Amino acid sequence: MTLEAWFTLVVLGITIVALAQERLPPSGVILSAVVVLLVGGILTPEQALSGFSNPAPITVAALYVLARAVDQTGALQPLVSATLGGGKAHRWSLTRLVVPTAASSAFLNNTPIVAMLVPQVSDWSDRCGHSPSRYLMPLSFAAILGGMVTVIGTSTNLVVSGLLEAAGQPPLAMFEISPLGLPVAIAGTFALILLAPLLLPERVPARRDLEESRREFVVNMVVLPGGPLDGKAVEAGGLRHLQGVYLVEIERDGESIAPVPPSTALQGDDKLTFVGKADLVVDLKNTRGLTFAEQQHVGALDTTRHTFFEAVVGAASPLVGSTLRDIEFRGRYQAAVVAIHRAGHRVQAKLGDVRLRVGDTLMILAGPDFRERWRDRTDFLLVSRLGGAPPRTTRSAAIVGLVAVTIVGGASLGLLPILHLSLLGALVLIALGVLTPGEARRAVDIDVILVIAGAFGLGAAMATTGLADKLAGTLVSALGAHGPVGVLAGVVLATIVLKAFITNNAAAVLMFPIAISAASDLGLDERSFAIAVAVTASASFLTPIAYQTNLMVYGPGGYRFSDYARLGFPLTIIVFATVLILTPLFWSF
Repeated sequence: MTLEAWFTLVVLGITIVALAQERLPPSGVILSAVVVLLVGGILTPEQALSGFSNPAPITVAALYVLARAVDQTGALQPLVSATLGGGKAHRWSLTRLVVPTAASSAFLNNTPIVAMLVPQVSDWSDRCGHSPSRYLMPLSFAAILGGMVTVIGTSTNLVVSGLLEAAGQPPLAMFEISPLGLPVAIAGTFALILLAPLLLPERVPARRDLEESRREFVVNMVVLPGGPLDGKAVEAGGLRHLQGVYLVEIERDGESIAPVPPSTALQGDDKLTFVGKADLVVDLKNTRGLTFAEQQHVGALDTTRHTFFEAVVGAASPLVGSTLRDIEFRGRYQAAVVAIHRAGHRVQAKLGDVRLRVGDTLMILAGPDFRERWRDRTDFLLVSRLGGAPPRTTRSAAIVGLVAVTIVGGASLGLLPILHLSLLGALVLIALGVLTPGEARRAVDIDVILVIAGAFGLGAAMATTGLADKLAGTLVSALGAHGPVGVLAGVVLATIVLKAFITNNAAAVLMFPIAISAASDLGLDERSFAIAVAVTASASFLTPIAYQTNLMVYGPGGYRFSDYARLGFPLTIIVFATVLILTPLFWSF
């Protein structure tokens, strides 16, 4: 290989490691790599910025606006209400959930679909006496499977379409991916219904930790010096017989008093540790003479006007790697974290000192507008209110439905390119007042758009330096003895492995030039390998960090990291086998 190819390979290796570690936002990692390749002379400015002029990221941005309108107007709410049903038969309830979810995800961005359904499925599971862990992971996987059916089903398909266009080929048609994606979706959905009841364990979700007395909740309070409780005995101060909450320890001058006799006299600055049900934290906060110990991030909340929320920390969140104290959570978000859940367990530590990780679920006490203020930001991947009525369908839902049908129908009939239709749809939604310009702007996940745009530069570097040709040649030499199917198997397997550690869009961009070169070396239709990469890169089933909808259900479902492989591995095998069997049939190897 040339020196430029080796340099590109090193940069790509560092990029993959950085993406896998998730210490920095994916967009920052991708764009940094592009800048290094630009400064190193590997890329020209036109190549480095080619992704920003490609239709793919703009189309994805416009479809985010449509998805936000669907969520805000409750356009899918009648379908959701009909889907959940009575919950008597587990497998039948699962069927009613995953089939419509997969069908909807074929035409709408799967992230807002899952965000809308997670709180409703959780509430429904509680009412029916089921664990949400039985349904939330299948919900995420069904949305992923549905996204494989059409070119607008997921951003990965649009990225591959944009890469084909950049390579001088026509973009993917609306249903060009369907001969491969639809059988995968059908087989995967059937497998979900069959295997999920057998493979998924019963887990206690984060929200149930706030409701079940058998799982305790710990809160620390401080006696205000000179306050009504300073100098009073525990019993006389009304702290002896609190309903559902009891005082387990007093910390005074570094020494612990436990158990606490009712006659113990309280002193100013005493740190009191209570254990009980979290909804009674409100009663403690309203007790005169007490304040939260975590003052720096809890503060003086008027709890009569606040409620509990569940928020999931995503990979692009500025919270990752920071503590609540470091980021001054209370002042920044006007909210208080009362518990942190990680990998199916509540973190037993001083909340202000816990360094947050991707996938952490925060139980937050905040004002009723907290979700509206933060739902479209990268700080939280999912924000759902605990309890309350499901959203209602508004009068604008019909407009949103008409716009969605027009985009899908127009693209299917070839009336206009998907980019044009998507932009027109977003413009109509804003012009008719369904969304304000600010709401439309906040609906777009900028980190995803930057990852897509920046990744085109990485693909260009692999192509121009000959690195893609070299890797493809190595792949053909190693597996060529097994014929075209053997080489395809190598491409698909490499995509699966890469996808387990980095984002699906990045995996598709890195594997695309290799797949195209391999198909060219074998004299096969390059689009067949490109579509195989698109479908495989979307198959994010093995880990919670593999895709954002998996992270969205991680905490709310109370899952552990290994739970995903239980159900995800059989689905991955199905995708692998289906792609290898059907690709040669539809594209005549």
